[in-house]
Amino acid sequence: MLLFLSMGGMEWLVIIFAILLLFGGKKIPELMKGLGSGIREFNKAKNDVTEQLREGMNEKPKTDSKTEDKSAE
Repeated sequence: MLLFLSMGGMEWLVIIFAILLLFGGKKIPELMKGLGSGIREFNKAKNDVTEQLREGMNEKPKTDSKTEDKSAE
């Protein structure tokens, strides 16, 4: 992480130029679209799991009617 903070403008230009050479100008939008959809799917799954956990924590524990009958005797 510290490496990215210390990079200047020239280093970023070299990286962008290398990416353009490797993938070409037409492939980069496709890569970014795939990356964006992957991030959206990840966030959706994360939100679904968080919501399920919250719902599970808010539910009252289910008690077995047989154990309630035995404790009443």
